Amino acid sequence: MIMTKKQMKSYRLTGMEEPTDEHLAQLMTEVAKVAKNKNQLVHKKLFQDIQDAVVQHKQVWLEKYNISI
Repeated sequence: MIMTKKQMKSYRLTGMEEPTDEHLAQLMTEVAKVAKNKNQLVHKKLFQDIQDAVVQHKQVWLEKYNISI
């Protein structure tokens, strides 16, 4: 039995009710998707921050040594 998105969002793992293997598999798949998306966003931000730092430090270096490009 496939859970609807609403059911998945409201589902809580408790000791009162054992989830089925299908429910656990579905929950784990959804959690993996969310984690992958978050990881991709963080990865993009990290490399954008690195690029920004390089540009900033390059500008400081060019001004310090009075170099024009």
